[in-house]
Amino acid sequence: MAYKITDACISCGACVSECPVNCISEGSPIYVIAEGDCISCGACVPACPVDAIVG
Repeated sequence: MAYKITDACISCGACVSECPVNCISEGSPIYVIAEGDCISCGACVPACPVDAIVG
């Protein structure tokens, strides 16, 4: 199951560099995870300072 970024996202971008498959991009107004590309590894979760990424 792909991870998702919730509305709690503060658009800091900390998660982007942690994704090994580069499926996180800047959306409007929050960052988004490309569901079809996410490998559900969870590498992005600890990088989020506001716990906005859920699995």
